[in-house]
Amino acid sequence: MDNKYNKEELLRKAKELEVEFIHLQFTDILGVMKNVSITIEQLEKALNNEIMFDGSSIDGFVRIEESDMYLRPDLSTFVVFPWVNQAKEARLICDVYKSNGKPFNGCPRNTLKNIIKEGEDMGYIFNVGPECEFFLFHTDEKGEPSLETHDNAGYFDLAPVDLGGNARKDMTTTLKKMGFQIEASHHEVAPGQHEIDFEYADALTTADNIMTFKMVVRIIAQRHGLHATFMPKPKFGINGSGMHINMSLATLDGKNAFYDESNYMKFSDTAFNFLGGVLEHARGFSSLTNPTVNSYKRLVPGYEAPVMIAWSASNRSPLIRIPAKRGQSTRIELRNPDPSANPYLALAAILKSGLDGIKNKMDPPPPVTRNLYEMGEEELEERNIKSLPSNLYEAIQELAKDEVIKDAIGEHIFEKFTDAALYEWSAYSRYISKWELDRYLRKF
Repeated sequence: MDNKYNKEELLRKAKELEVEFIHLQFTDILGVMKNVSITIEQLEKALNNEIMFDGSSIDGFVRIEESDMYLRPDLSTFVVFPWVNQAKEARLICDVYKSNGKPFNGCPRNTLKNIIKEGEDMGYIFNVGPECEFFLFHTDEKGEPSLETHDNAGYFDLAPVDLGGNARKDMTTTLKKMGFQIEASHHEVAPGQHEIDFEYADALTTADNIMTFKMVVRIIAQRHGLHATFMPKPKFGINGSGMHINMSLATLDGKNAFYDESNYMKFSDTAFNFLGGVLEHARGFSSLTNPTVNSYKRLVPGYEAPVMIAWSASNRSPLIRIPAKRGQSTRIELRNPDPSANPYLALAAILKSGLDGIKNKMDPPPPVTRNLYEMGEEELEERNIKSLPSNLYEAIQELAKDEVIKDAIGEHIFEKFTDAALYEWSAYSRYISKWELDRYLRKF
């Protein structure tokens, strides 16, 4: 990634803009944005990679006896927050390094950079365009989020039915001020559900943008008296929130490596092999694209979320859809990821899967032209169409069996991520839910 500024230019720019505080942001293994705030007087120290923090205080990072970590800012991510406070604030996204000057292998951003480098060594740049969905809910008298929606609108509805329109407009305006190229903004299928799409970019920029996007949406929603959530399935009986990943490979000279005018569907052999790799490892990376217990409440039939591992150019029931546009717009749309995913780890796993498909010339199975939900078990079995994991525990088991995906995220992240997921699954499995009480308390 080319830096917009060198160190001296950034220092001068921050002072010209009268920035007083800078937030050094990084992301933990679970996909939670963390933050170390410094004053403008400490910015030069930060740009010299001298800002240290205690890594043992961050979930999944390191043991207490090896806790000193350093933040190395990516100068290209410098941006001033456009909302008005008493003092101007800016941010820099950082990579985490160890005290010996080596990249920390528990930093998800470092992990993605490693797989991006692997792709570049093969002659490819990974471009990604996400479709991030979220819900806006009212807050109660204590400021806590409720499940009461702000509207009863549906897909592409307008005000006055879509009462979240003003909040969404402010989110879009704020994102544009922060450098986002917004392609679309609309109400989604479920009441209270929204989507804002921003322009595709290389994978690292997109992962950074997803984290920034989620931060901005939450802050602007709060200023409208609403709570924004990226929880995949907050309410029973309605659609959940997905984060479809539109992706393609470009050659190092900028051409779309998925496009081939002379090939079947005008889809290149590289594209088919990439597709084959993603399908092959879909069960293995599902815990990374769908990392919570709640994620699997979304991946059920009937709510426009994929369940079966198949692909199609003509319908939206399979895991992967091939949109109709060709030329530079030729791409693959992966439909199972949700916005609770850590974007750095999810994109690293997806890219590693596709590269494995290219290396090993994996051909995908024939496309599915019918609605998968209308196909019986016998036909699915005959065509060897498997399903995604049905819960988080099954997904973690699949991750443990997939050496390619384990290699993508590394041993440290694999162990810490697995420990956290199994802890969540254990807590969930022991919890007595209202559903159980309603169903069994009077029955037995």
